[in-house]
Amino acid sequence: MPHIAVYDAKKVTVTVDGQFITGYAEGTFVTASKDEDGFEPSVSAQGDVGVAVRNNTLGTVEITLNQTSPSINLLDQLAASSKMIPVWVISNNEVKEKSGGTKAMITKPSDKEYSDTISERTYEIKVFDYISN
Repeated sequence: MPHIAVYDAKKVTVTVDGQFITGYAEGTFVTASKDEDGFEPSVSAQGDVGVAVRNNTLGTVEITLNQTSPSINLLDQLAASSKMIPVWVISNNEVKEKSGGTKAMITKPSDKEYSDTISERTYEIKVFDYISN
């Protein structure tokens, strides 16, 4: 019997400063990534290999919301305040994942766009103690 995995976007939560974010845009609504590789390999002309470990703990969480999201005011206010905040992305799907950190800042309020359809607001959050597991 083949294994059938089920993914449900409703089982993914994002909290920013302890508040659950809601009103996501269609498609990819959150990404979380480490800003730099964990090491840098180097190979000499004669094939000797060295590895430099990178201790960079920076990461980035990007959230995309509909312009009608009730979370926009919170995120814009936090961006304007330059407040240090925790941010967590948690997937409670079959494959459990948690990314984010306890020290983060929203880089800027979202860009604003208005049209005859619902547009999106994107927030980039720089995480200074990023972890992902």
